Amino acid sequence: MTTLEPATLTYVVGDSDTAAAVGSGSLPVLGTPRLLAWLEAATCACLDPVLPTGSTSVGTRVQVEHLAASAVGAEVEVSASSAYEDGRLHRFTVSARDTASGKVLAAGEITRVVVDAQRFMSRV
Repeated sequence: MTTLEPATLTYVVGDSDTAAAVGSGSLPVLGTPRLLAWLEAATCACLDPVLPTGSTSVGTRVQVEHLAASAVGAEVEVSASSAYEDGRLHRFTVSARDTASGKVLAAGEITRVVVDAQRFMSRV
């Protein structure tokens, strides 16, 4: 596997991203499940360019602290960078920040494992 480049993605919090909309609370702020999905998307963007043909990656471990709320309309930048690699296992440092204020919204680690997509699906 080659060196992984860090990945950064930007999202704008919409009504469908709120805790109320995703079922993780009642407030109209960015829901933790949506934030987690965005962080995972950043890990995929980091890993996908170097995956062998027919391979994909699956998330296996998440350790993320959601540190601050984000209102609807806020622009959120999520980033992932490789922290550790051991064969098929890849651990990423992830973070999210509000692009207007620079405030850190979340930080943690996500682990992914590279799998053969067809073989994986045959076991489901």
